[in-house]
Amino acid sequence: MQILYEVDVTGHTLHDVLAHTLDEQTVAPQLRQHVERLTTGVLAACEDIDTRIAGAATAFPVAQLAAIDRTVLRLAIFELLHEPGVPPRAVINEAVELAKRFGGDNSSRFINGVLGTVSAQIAAESPSERSLSNQNGPGVEERLLQPQEQQGSSADG
Repeated sequence: MQILYEVDVTGHTLHDVLAHTLDEQTVAPQLRQHVERLTTGVLAACEDIDTRIAGAATAFPVAQLAAIDRTVLRLAIFELLHEPGVPPRAVINEAVELAKRFGGDNSSRFINGVLGTVSAQIAAESPSERSLSNQNGPGVEERLLQPQEQQGSSADG
């Protein structure tokens, strides 16, 4: 989450943030691969994820959400979509705990509501609908080499 937050707020490239974050800490190779897969996946699917957030929280434009709330939602929605081995309830509970720890006073309730709605929508989609909605424009490498605001994302931190 820390890596995604920094990329979102600062506009640094994922490559740079991963390098300085993971190199400063002793990280097991398996954990490093997991972090790289999640962060790369979230940023590659960001357009679809942000569309889902916008649909579930229509009164709150994604770009105007608190950066921590936006980051927690993006990570959790990516996991709901792409981590079939993780129960949706566990994803939502972990996101709510992160929001309680790092977000504002109402973050945990907001996160819980948005993820409940998105989770129900994902469950109602057929596998082919999920596959179509997860197709992205530019390749992952193209998107990761540019700061967030240059990627055409509406999330400017």
